[in-house]
Amino acid sequence: MSSATELAAAAGSTDPRVGLRAVLALRRLLDRLERVQVDNARRQGWSWQEIADALEVSKQGVHKKHAGRPAVNGTWEE
Repeated sequence: MSSATELAAAAGSTDPRVGLRAVLALRRLLDRLERVQVDNARRQGWSWQEIADALEVSKQGVHKKHAGRPAVNGTWEE
């Protein structure tokens, strides 16, 4: 079972301490995955509008969140 699968299972725990810690870890994982994929899209020439459309957010929101930050390495596992 993968770490993400284990975290998803733990998020459903009846123990709030276990569940909330899993939610936090999943949130951090999702943030990392988003950064990796936004960087991937930008390297492939995607516009901010195309990225925003794929994420179902505004162009301004995705640009504000990701423009100007250092690129991340190409994998989410790091």
